[in-house]
Amino acid sequence: PRAFASHDPAALDALLDAHPFVTLVTVADGAPVVSHLPVLHARDGDTLVLRGHWARPNPQSSHAGEALAIVHGPHAYVSPSWYPDKAAQARVPTWNYVVAHLHGPLERFEDTGALAGLVAELSALHEDRAGEAWRYVDDDAHRSQLRGIVGFRLRVARIEMKAKLSQNHPDANRHAVIA
Repeated sequence: PRAFASHDPAALDALLDAHPFVTLVTVADGAPVVSHLPVLHARDGDTLVLRGHWARPNPQSSHAGEALAIVHGPHAYVSPSWYPDKAAQARVPTWNYVVAHLHGPLERFEDTGALAGLVAELSALHEDRAGEAWRYVDDDAHRSQLRGIVGFRLRVARIEMKAKLSQNHPDANRHAVIA
């Protein structure tokens, strides 16, 4: 429903900050190909760009062209018993969630410098979040590991974002769901 659509770039950036592990979907020979990958995101003017990498043996690492990245945000089951305003027989269960579908052209890259930068940024972000200190060091040992990955950029051309969070219910219902 349109009531759940979101067009707020700041909300999308916050969603990606909190949930940077996406489902990436491409199509090969008429069939969907899916990978689950951590990404970095940045704005290039008005365009959102995702960056990540595959392990070279991943069949999707040879893909380019149109792709879909699904950003899964928070979600939870909602029991019909939590709605105080409805008679028991009128209540139904549902699911609240936040999700974004990001469509656009996928570009592969294998440049050692770009891969090194990507790995350094990804590891710094997630090591800091984990309270750890491992870092990519641009030396022969780490550079040799880069041969095992293929990078990608997804320049987002179309965004579909939904936040279904009981906002179509009266305040009492929303507070009950939160509680």
